[in-house]
Parts: sequence; C-alpha cells; structure tokens
Amino acid sequence: GTHDPYLIWVSEIILQQTRVAQGMDYYRRFIARFPDVQALATADEEEVLLYWQGLGYYNRARNLHAAAKEVVSIYGGKFPKDYQSVLSLKGIGSYTAAAICSFAWNEPYAVLDGNVYRVLSRVFGIDLPIDSGEGKRYFLELATQLLDIEQAAIYNQAIMDFGALQCVPLSPNCVVCPLNERCIACGSGRVNELPVKKGKAVVKNRYFNYLHIRYKSQDSLYHVLSKRMQKDIWQNLYEFPLIETVEPMEYEELAMTQAFKDILDMLGGGILGETMNL
Repeated sequence: GTHDPYLIWVSEIILQQTRVAQGMDYYRRFIARFPDVQALATADEEEVLLYWQGLGYYNRARNLHAAAKEVVSIYGGKFPKDYQSVLSLKGIGSYTAAAICSFAWNEPYAVLDGNVYRVLSRVFGIDLPIDSGEGKRYFLELATQLLDIEQAAIYNQAIMDFGALQCVPLSPNCVVCPLNERCIACGSGRVNELPVKKGKAVVKNRYFNYLHIRYKSQDSLYHVLSKRMQKDIWQNLYEFPLIETVEPMEYEELAMTQAFKDILDMLGGGILGETMNL
C-alpha cells in the first residue's frame, strides 16, 4: 500500500529471512522509530541493533544503517531512483533492487526470489540448479521475458504471492491451481523434485559455553555481560561471557580450561571483595 522506496526497502530486508506474520510487528516498531532514511542514518548503531533485536541475522541491520548513510552522503537524503544506483547501496542485491524499483516506481525489473524460482521451475519444467551461475542467468532471462513491463509492480507482487500461497514448497494443492494444465512439473509428476539445487553448504558445528556470572555489591545483584568485538556472528551485541570449544564439554571439564581461569582472573580484579556466584 505504499510507493515510498524507504519503507519498501526496510520491509524487503526484514523479509529476506523472516516470514510476513513474524516480521510485521518488528517492521512497525522499526519505522516508527526510524520513519525515513535521515532518521536511520543519524542513529547510533547500537540503537539500530536494539530495534532489530529478535529478527536475527544482524548484518542486515548493519547494512541498512550503512546504506542509509550512503543515501544521505551521496544522494542528499533522497533515495536513488535508478536500478544501478539502488543496487550499489550496501546490502542490496539484484532481487531487492528490482523489488524497490518496481514497487516504488513501476520500473520494468523482474524479481527473482525463492517463490519465483519455484513457480518458474515447475511451470516450465526447468531442472537447472537455481544456485548455479547458469541457472541464475537462465531464470533471470526467463523472468524478464515474462514480465509485464506496463504493470511491473503488480506482476512482481503477484508471482511472488502465487509462490508463497499456492505453489508452496511441499505438497502444493495442484488440483485447484489455475496453471495446472500448462505446468510441466504437474503433468510429469515432478512437482516435489523442482526446483533443483546443486547441494547444501557444509555445516560446521560450533560449541558455545556461556557462563552466567552474578555478583553482589552491597544490596544490588549484577550480571556480567561482555560485548562481541570480533568480526563474527552477533558482532557488537552483548552476551554472557563465552568460551567456545571444538567439542561439547561438561562444566567440570570447562572449569579446568585456561579460558575459564582467564575469565575468573579478569573478573576478580574488578569485583574483588564482593560475593560472586557462577
């Protein structure tokens, strides 16, 4: 219901890793505090992260903040209108740039998200991996050919919603689908096989052991927190003191490590003479 590129941008970044039902309240709180690009650009990063809390994938918020500063410094606080300029902003990829340009100004750029990949691969029976360079180029060309250039915004919204509501990932109701007679995957019984991906990334396990340290000072009870400074997940966010290990450890094992002793030694200097519980 809006053509404001700033609001569209914020909503698209939230929806990259969050469902609409989950993200709506976060979106409303975020834009209430940062109603325009100037408000976001001039805010402190810690406050931006605070309003993003609960959405996860915090680099999205950092990129939003950095891009808002770019809009202010490079474009005088006015969101750029051309596709290449939008694409150049930090954290904005081809999908988000196409979404912003088509929804805000009806520019003829086709969107390609997971829903669109799924619809196109099934309807046209395409088994090229959607996470390969060849596959991405093929699907982008096809999506661009199909785009209604006079009604780009409506078309893009419609095909994404169709994938989200009808052509769903698992067990779609093909009987009532208006495209079932022309859908190659439906006719060949390959609906659950498409789209195709090359393979999943290798998952590496990381073992985080958090210490909940409390100490009393006179009549007050304090909890020890530390700030993540290294360039890793949750950068600049606060957490309990952490010991990362290469394998799971019981408390007794953990208490014997040098990292554990270092934390207690460090805290001992600051709260010497107080009562500490671990």
